[in-house]
Amino acid sequence: MTEKQHITIKGVKEGLVFLLDDQCEFSLLLQELQYKLEKSHQQLLTGPIVHVHVKLGTRLANEEEKDQIKSVIRKQGNLIVQSVESDAQEKPEIDEGNNLRVLTGIIRSGQTVEHHGNLLLMGDLNPGGSLLCTGDIYVLGSLRGLAHAGTAGKTEAIIAASLLRPTQLRISEVISRPPDEWMTGDAAMEFAYLNDGMMKIDKMTQLYRIRNQSFIFKA
Repeated sequence: MTEKQHITIKGVKEGLVFLLDDQCEFSLLLQELQYKLEKSHQQLLTGPIVHVHVKLGTRLANEEEKDQIKSVIRKQGNLIVQSVESDAQEKPEIDEGNNLRVLTGIIRSGQTVEHHGNLLLMGDLNPGGSLLCTGDIYVLGSLRGLAHAGTAGKTEAIIAASLLRPTQLRISEVISRPPDEWMTGDAAMEFAYLNDGMMKIDKMTQLYRIRNQSFIFKA
């Protein structure tokens, strides 16, 4: 493979450590992982049983993605996956409804972030990416993927973004209509909310109309 390498394999006392690039598309990562194990690193597969620790960096990998990584590695008979660790997901979560989680960067296609509380993304949500939380969702960037606020049934939750161009919005159990039916085309920051069981879109300057108290972000 002549393109940029996204996976580094290092030998350690406990076995092998697979360092995976946390910026590239997940599909490319799987392709390179399979290539390395089947083509360029065949010598790894000829010895005794080797324990493997996978490091994802700051990649926000869900359980399905972790299982895919494990599956590719486990196809090689002598490799045993001991752990798949992500720095981004090792931060302790406080199980409180008002807990605010702040993320920076880009949520890419295939990535899902779930949180109990409010979620603030300082970056973009790309098509194919998902944000799910029990509280409100705020995106200081482009929201072009799927956002589901109030996942535990909170109908007062909102979804706000600097650029609201989602593939789908959900608040509690209510799913948005096709985007071309409600997009305003306005460049101002907008938010989605529920009104009599219907999803509405308005400018952030109008938020005070549906909330009696100001928002105070608490880390």
